[in-house]
Amino acid sequence: MTAAPSSAPVEIQHPSLKKDVNILRWPAERQLREQCRRLGLLRLLVVERNHEPPTCADVREDWIRMPATPKDFQARITALQLRGVSHTVPHLDQDGILRMGTAAVAVSPREAQLLQVLIQRFGRTAAREELRAHLSEDGKEASRNALDLHIKRLRRRVRPLGLSIRTAWGRGYVLEYENPNQATRGAGI
Repeated sequence: MTAAPSSAPVEIQHPSLKKDVNILRWPAERQLREQCRRLGLLRLLVVERNHEPPTCADVREDWIRMPATPKDFQARITALQLRGVSHTVPHLDQDGILRMGTAAVAVSPREAQLLQVLIQRFGRTAAREELRAHLSEDGKEASRNALDLHIKRLRRRVRPLGLSIRTAWGRGYVLEYENPNQATRGAGI
């Protein structure tokens, strides 16, 4: 079997997997590998003859040495897709649509302001003070109750995506997977 054309996304056999995998020749496409890494894209490196494979510390990357059977090649692609989906971070677009994998919900402009901070710190605590500052307008600081009310509404909005907002008592809030063992739920798998 020969490798797919370099840097071309591979069509997926499994219908529930939607993430493209970039097939790259190693080491010939080392720079393209770095670009894909910076963008968080999935990568399968096809190691060229007489070259050592790189160390793949990123869950979005794997390697295979050719010749390999089509079944082995597809197994590597599927494994990368599954790992990639399980490490997906929510995305908020400019239209106020929060996306997690293939699922999406619309949020208000105020909720979007809070989500920007929560997404930047996905899985970590976002401080109450910083969240309140994002709610403030015209130099008036948002009240503690205003923040609590927006968080309450956001919790209802993010739940269908398999996400939750947990209170870090005395510090702030954490946007995370509702159930870490089901990280792919909102991604349609």
